[in-house]
Amino acid sequence: MKHINNHVILVNEKDEWIGTCEKLEAHKSGQLHRAFSIFIFNQKGEMLLHKRALNKYHSGGLWTNACCSHPMPGESTLQAAHRRLKEELGFDCPLQNLFTLRYKSSVGNDLIENEYDHIYKGIYDGSIHANEEEIMDYEFVALDELKNRINSAPHEFTEWFKLAIPKIAN
Repeated sequence: MKHINNHVILVNEKDEWIGTCEKLEAHKSGQLHRAFSIFIFNQKGEMLLHKRALNKYHSGGLWTNACCSHPMPGESTLQAAHRRLKEELGFDCPLQNLFTLRYKSSVGNDLIENEYDHIYKGIYDGSIHANEEEIMDYEFVALDELKNRINSAPHEFTEWFKLAIPKIAN
């Protein structure tokens, strides 16, 4: 049997658990599954972005929010969010649940993101220790600059980030 952390939680349109599926298979077949996205800001109001590592199975080399992933079976999205912050960025901070985002989008490599995405926000000004297996670069960016970058080069950003940012930036 494959490790359970390679599985995503399948949900219905109400975000109710209906099963699990191997992560890559869920993205190949476009099955609706639970996810989370974390938006981190510093005290100046700048947003932390990271550029996904090229070896990621989809959206490699694209800019996105601080952290995004899937909870493991038996794990809440909040528990998973704290776990992945530590694994990907080397820190943890208090998180506030902002809203959920339901979307379906092609993400290249014949893969489909079909997610019920829980959106979290945190404030952090400490040091960052990026996991090079996940992240090739990161930076804090002012929201006005970020909006300009997305408008001038939308192909440089992940699909879920472009969908969530209008609600985050307001």
